[in-house]
Amino acid sequence: MAAMAEAGIAAPARLRPWWRDPLPWAAAALAALVLGMARLEPLFAALFPALDRPLYAQSTFLALFVSHVVLVALSSAVSLAVGLAAGIFVTRPAGREFRPLVDTLVAIGQTVPPVAVLAIAAPLIGFGAAPALIALALYGLLPIVRGTVAGLESVPAEVLDAASGLGLSAWQRLWHAELPLALPVLLAGVRTSVIVNIGTATVASTVGASTLGSPIIVGLSGYNTAYVIQGALVVGLLAIVTDLAFERAGRRLGRWRQVG
Repeated sequence: MAAMAEAGIAAPARLRPWWRDPLPWAAAALAALVLGMARLEPLFAALFPALDRPLYAQSTFLALFVSHVVLVALSSAVSLAVGLAAGIFVTRPAGREFRPLVDTLVAIGQTVPPVAVLAIAAPLIGFGAAPALIALALYGLLPIVRGTVAGLESVPAEVLDAASGLGLSAWQRLWHAELPLALPVLLAGVRTSVIVNIGTATVASTVGASTLGSPIIVGLSGYNTAYVIQGALVVGLLAIVTDLAFERAGRRLGRWRQVG
């Protein structure tokens, strides 16, 4: 180790035992709740003896979980595609003058509450997952656009000059130099967007979409606190697991960049 330090080579990071890693424990707790919520009915009955139906049973939590994840994944994919394209566009010479306009538009997309977007979209395109997909995609744009712009602008000018000196075209320089160096900042923007949408997707149940917000909405309207807790627990754990997974991906990306 001393020889490595004298040679200027960083020592490999000590691996943490798996049982000290919060990600598998959080994932196990999430799976246990999603698959075994019905087994907790005696617990909720004891905690809320005044409730005739202490366990949400209009749909299985597995079905709600799958629908919730699919909705968040699709909306995040749309946000990523649009946000990445917009961020790249406004950092190119031809698109720099449109940056204030793009910033304003994506800011409006997150300023307007998703409930308002749902209220406008549902009568026009119908109830269900479609208006929720639009609302979530708009709501998730801002962090991705800002992450893309910040990441691309953080690329050192020396790297761009070297890429141009090698004869790379503008698109080759973007693909081989700018995007790889901007990836950590871009990933942070995607992480924020996805985590926000996991929580925001719960309101999609107000327009008939099947999500983990269904027990929360039903519980709030029927004064059933047990339903609210059940939905909130699963949504909270899903957000925690997703955040830990992004954090793990960011660490691995950092090690890959150091090795490269």
